[in-house]
Amino acid sequence: MAFADGNDSAPAIQADGLVRRFGKTLAADDISFTVPRGMVFGLLGPNGAGKTTTVRILSTLLRPDAGTARVAGCDIVRQADEVRQRIGVVGQYASVDEILSGRQNLIMIGRLRGLGWREARRRADELIERFDLTAPGGKSVKTYSGGMRRRLDLAASLVVSPPVLFLDEPTTGLDPVGRASTWDMISTMTRDGTTVLLTTQYLDEADRFADRVAVIDKGRVVADGTPAALKARVGRATLAVHLGEGLAEAAARALVGPFAFAAPFLRGGDLMVPVRDLPAAANLIAALAHAGATLDQVSVVKPSMDDVFFELTGHPQSTAERPAA
Repeated sequence: MAFADGNDSAPAIQADGLVRRFGKTLAADDISFTVPRGMVFGLLGPNGAGKTTTVRILSTLLRPDAGTARVAGCDIVRQADEVRQRIGVVGQYASVDEILSGRQNLIMIGRLRGLGWREARRRADELIERFDLTAPGGKSVKTYSGGMRRRLDLAASLVVSPPVLFLDEPTTGLDPVGRASTWDMISTMTRDGTTVLLTTQYLDEADRFADRVAVIDKGRVVADGTPAALKARVGRATLAVHLGEGLAEAAARALVGPFAFAAPFLRGGDLMVPVRDLPAAANLIAALAHAGATLDQVSVVKPSMDDVFFELTGHPQSTAERPAA
């Protein structure tokens, strides 16, 4: 189904000042961003930042307390039914019927979306093949693995080929093969013209696959841009120091202070020290050696989406591993 406004230059999603409260909690606070058509747009943020709340508002599952938004050319409040006809939604947990087979689920969804029996069966068979579900397609969904259920969920969202697709944590719980397969399918969707808005706990996925990223913290958008632009915004290198014998972590932290661009932090057993430039890194290494530290390993790390996340939210990436709001 096409966009409703007939304007090919209009964005797929336009959010302006969205606000949503739950009691005294402000889950979405003036959320604004624009998603051009045919793009993969990522929403990143720590636990409770407002990512899932934003997705639920844009997909008409929640009504905003203030602000406006248009999705696929339709107002999310005044034209909610039209929005639902033009979007697909994949939540954090599989939403298919476990008793039915994968093929029966897809046929049922097709019928509910207005397809005739013949077209619903044809579309189900097409998606079963496309998402590599031919072998289990006739079996009850309760026998499926987590990866199979996730692929079936994606297939279900595409029964009517929506122009806009919302994916909330689409690869959570999948093994590396399942994640790669899911992203292959998402890439195919965008090549076919589908606009994808997703939340993800994997910052490397956002870096590699998202065309643009908005970082949300405490219900507000704190940054919006391409992954490359956001990493350039951090604009510094990070010295990764794996300390051996001779200098305790606390002493090392105190020593690196004059050389650090921002507060050092631990990651995987390494002391990560943001530095302004390579000369500062060299001076820091010399100071640690002079203080008697045994440096088992030292490396200079270029800015990553993890660094962007930490810079913008003040939280390490680990706090984003399970979404809440």
